[in-house]
Formats: sequence, C-alpha cells, structure tokens
Amino acid sequence: MSRHALVTGAGSGIGEAISRQLHAEGYRITLVGRRHEPLAALSASLGENSHAVTGDVTDRVGIASAFGAAKENFGDVEILVNSAGMAPTAPFHRLDFTDWQRTMDVNVNGVFHCMQIALDAMLRASWGRVINIASVASLQGFPYVSGYCASKHAVLGLTRAVALEVATQGVTVNAICPGYVDTGIVRTAIANIVSKTGRTEEDAMQHFTESNPQGRLIEASEVASAVSWLCSDGAASVTGQAVAIDGGGTA
Repeated sequence: MSRHALVTGAGSGIGEAISRQLHAEGYRITLVGRRHEPLAALSASLGENSHAVTGDVTDRVGIASAFGAAKENFGDVEILVNSAGMAPTAPFHRLDFTDWQRTMDVNVNGVFHCMQIALDAMLRASWGRVINIASVASLQGFPYVSGYCASKHAVLGLTRAVALEVATQGVTVNAICPGYVDTGIVRTAIANIVSKTGRTEEDAMQHFTESNPQGRLIEASEVASAVSWLCSDGAASVTGQAVAIDGGGTA
C-alpha cells in the first residue's frame, strides 16, 4: 500500500504543487487548509486517493480532528508536509502586534501542532517524514518582513532540534528553504507594485528576482520535487537539514 501524506496549506501555491506531485507518484494525499472550496476542487482534480479536510493549523483541537479524519480515510499519516504560512509586510516600528502574533501562530505554532500530532504514529511505526516548508528567510534577514523572518528562523530551529531527537527512530525531519516562488501571492505583489508605483511589470519583477543569481523566480514544481526526494527511502540519511532552493542566492 502506498504511503499516506498530509499536506497543510494544500489549496494553493506551493502546497498545491506538492500535493499534485506526491499524488502523481502514487501517494495517498490528505489535503488540509482553512478554505474548503479550493481543497475540494483540487481533490476532484486529483481523483482517487485524495481527500480534502478543512482545518486551521492554529486550532489544536480542530487540527487534531483533521488528523483524525485523515486516519479514518487513509490510515496513520506517514508523511507530513507543513506548507501553511503567511507573510505580512510592514516596517518593524510600525508592525502591528496582532499581525506579529498571527504570523507566529500560523508559521510556528501551526508547525508545532502538526508535528506533535503526527510524530506519535510515526514513532510507533519507526518510519516517518516531516518536511517543513521554511524559506531563505530562515537563513538570512530581509527588510519589512521581520515577523516572517523570525517565524521562519523558529521553524528551522524546531526542525533541527526535533530531527536530533528522533534520529535513531526511523523518522527524518527537514526544512525546505525556497527563495521567491512563482505563486499567486508573488504575482499579486508584483501587480500591487505596478499599480502603486507606476513601474513596469518587468521592473517590479526584478525586485523578486534580483536575489536569485539565476535571475528568475523559483517554480513551485521545483519545491515539490525536493519534497518528493525527501520522502523517498533514498533520503533516509538526510535529516535536520535546510535545503535551499534559491538559484544559489545563499551560496
């Protein structure tokens, strides 16, 4: 029987690409997110061996219920991909504390909840894969996203610590750290820059590509391919790592 993977933030962007990749490779996929409509549409597109479950990673009781529904459909979760996240922007001195708290709740506490729930079954089975979608902002600072940077640094620290705790128990824990990825969020940000500054789309795009020595946005499918590799038996010795997908930007 194929492995069972649960992906949070599965309804769009990187999470959707990961879900599509793993499903195409034969995994049974539980799609988790706050909004039912995109999850249901994705599940309908994927067909058999996919199931949509609504859940908010910041709600411990609710997300535990989502894991319960996942187990009822496909058995214990063997692969966890934490892809849910948010990235509000503001100068630090103007950053609203409510936005700071929400960012930490989604990006850090959400990962904590899902990892803690999933690890129980993984440790009993002596096999598991936890893959946290972090960011190059886990590895360096960026202006105007201090909350996001702090949260992604925390995710990487959590990844490394837990990887060491479970290293002898058949479970690997890794973080993938992409640069700017070509998703709806980035495309919307580009459109906003164009509308607010009068710059051309090409100039606005440069804001997101200049940190990548390859001079381009990362494709969500490239992140999904890295996730696929980390799920494989061939990556059994890879744990506690920050896998940067950034065209060499952090070299």
